[in-house]
Amino acid sequence: MDLLPPEVCSLLNPAAIYANNEISLHDVEVYGFDYDYTLAQYADSLHPEIFSAARDILIEHYKYPEGIRKYDYNPSFAIRGLHYDIQKSLLMKIDAFHYVQLGTAYRGLQPVPDEEVIDLYGGTQHIPLYQMSGFYGKGPSIKQFMDIFSLPEMALLSCVVDHFLGHGLEFDQEHLYKDVTDAIRDVHVKGLMYQWIERDMEKYILRGDETFAVLSRLVDHGKQLFLITNSPFSFVDKGMRHMVGPDWRQLFDVVIVQADKPSFFTDPRKPFRKLDEKGSLQWDRITRLEKGKIYRQGNLFDFLRLTEWRGPRVLYFGDHLYSDLADLMLRHGWRTGAIIPELEREIHIINTEQYMHSLTWQQALTGLLERMQTYQDAESRQVLAAWMKERQELRCITKALFNAQFGSIFRTFHNPTYFSRRLVRFSDLYMASLSCLLNYRVDFTFYPRRTPLQHEAPLWMDQLCTGCMKTPFLSDMAHIR
Repeated sequence: MDLLPPEVCSLLNPAAIYANNEISLHDVEVYGFDYDYTLAQYADSLHPEIFSAARDILIEHYKYPEGIRKYDYNPSFAIRGLHYDIQKSLLMKIDAFHYVQLGTAYRGLQPVPDEEVIDLYGGTQHIPLYQMSGFYGKGPSIKQFMDIFSLPEMALLSCVVDHFLGHGLEFDQEHLYKDVTDAIRDVHVKGLMYQWIERDMEKYILRGDETFAVLSRLVDHGKQLFLITNSPFSFVDKGMRHMVGPDWRQLFDVVIVQADKPSFFTDPRKPFRKLDEKGSLQWDRITRLEKGKIYRQGNLFDFLRLTEWRGPRVLYFGDHLYSDLADLMLRHGWRTGAIIPELEREIHIINTEQYMHSLTWQQALTGLLERMQTYQDAESRQVLAAWMKERQELRCITKALFNAQFGSIFRTFHNPTYFSRRLVRFSDLYMASLSCLLNYRVDFTFYPRRTPLQHEAPLWMDQLCTGCMKTPFLSDMAHIR
């Protein structure tokens, strides 16, 4: 496979790796991986199975109304990174500054008018910090859905609320939220998802050959590898045999299953347990982590002590910004890489509409400036107001290209989303899949695109588009003094 030249890295390329922080792979000696949605990429066809199983659990075990069974999974409804206000039964998109993006608040399957959203939060779009600032995305009454498995959870939650509201049934918001969350959890705890994947790995597991290529390449270049996953050994073993082959464990220096992340990174009390070849627990005390062996639970503090893999020479990849990456970057100094499968689709959409979007604005702006040169001030303001209205309509169209209800997972109209803010904070690199590593040398250095601070940029196009027609230089402000 041809390597990407350095100058390509800044382009909108779905196979590229994007850097939030400078990092040289030359300095990375140890690579770590999560399993689900990192080493193993899953097909979207898994989501309807999770939705339907959890829906039936609600009806059969939690005794929810039979009418809920009429709902099917809608893959186009929700996006990752949304927040859910439990007390208000409100699913919404929030930007990096804690403001609700108007037009993206839903109760059940119905949009909530902007005026009602503002009224619900005391006359503002802003969500107070104390309600949503939990380290793992959980405030006192607001939950952020951060992993890909949360897509069927959001869909089911919205469908159940829709049914109760549509039939005038009274319900306690906290009980309903907990029941839906528990039903989704039961799908995982009971092993249903594992059974579906194991029965048809060709259907559900994607890019297995690319995973094998990434791991083999790193080992061939003398890198050490480890795996830390919450999934059970039998499931991981079958998946890795499918993707890599029966000798997959020889690629890894350490393999840890059922790690119970994120507490694995913060709780030093749980010891490591060794598993035998049949997956049964052993009783011996763990004094070293051996290659080819399988370990269960444990904690990061013992892991660091036994391996001495510390600091920036370790690069760990995962898909969950909180459970996989946050602690490792902020508390232990590892470098981190986020796997964001949605990135590929979003980049394709951007590339498709960017050219036409650019032409539209060039033509509109040129026409606006020409008319403003000939009209009086009052007429110019009317022209500008009409143009701004057209711009707002175009924004809504652009939003719908990504998702009709919530738009892009990375951006609101003006600002990055709260998801984007956490992505930048907790990951040095992000990419659509692990296979993107194949496009770069193992000694490649990634640099983030340098963007000017507001006080460093004298005039930008977006200032013109928002009505700030001129930046006040010192000479312009002289009369104020």
